Amino acid sequence: MFMADIAGVRVLYTGDYSREEDCHLCATEIPQFSLYFNSEKMAKTIRRLAEKTLEVGESVSGLLVKKAFTCQIMALDDLHVFSQLSTENISQRITIAYNGAFGVLKHRLKQIFESVESLPDEESEGPAFRVHERLTVKYESEKHISLHWRSDPISDMVSNSVIISILLILILITSYC
Repeated sequence: MFMADIAGVRVLYTGDYSREEDCHLCATEIPQFSLYFNSEKMAKTIRRLAEKTLEVGESVSGLLVKKAFTCQIMALDDLHVFSQLSTENISQRITIAYNGAFGVLKHRLKQIFESVESLPDEESEGPAFRVHERLTVKYESEKHISLHWRSDPISDMVSNSVIISILLILILITSYC
């Protein structure tokens, strides 16, 4: 449906793909109407976030859910109550073939990253260090190291850059041999 100006006459065209003849209404036959929209949006806090009364100007942190023209803010822990979605913590581990010295690897990563700290042997069952308090690099054997981290965007970014750095170190080691 659209409004057309044909020979100075405004016509509302209501066409469809049926076999019936199209209907044209002159502008005088079209009733006048106006639509007004309220631009304010309101979101309700529910479950755990609704337990505490907020003061004016106080912020709330949660998950915004839009459903059927309503907005609700809920705590992430309440997501499973209102949907079939669930949240999980994912621990990731990757083992990389590495035949270089473990101390050299730690030294090179210290040159690249701000925070590289050794872990006690009791905690990690062998030589290990932690990068940015997010990623643990463990010495598994003479030919392998493993990386362990909890998956989140920042930890994944740190782990990707450490993996790339290890692979570049391996390329440098093999190119000099």
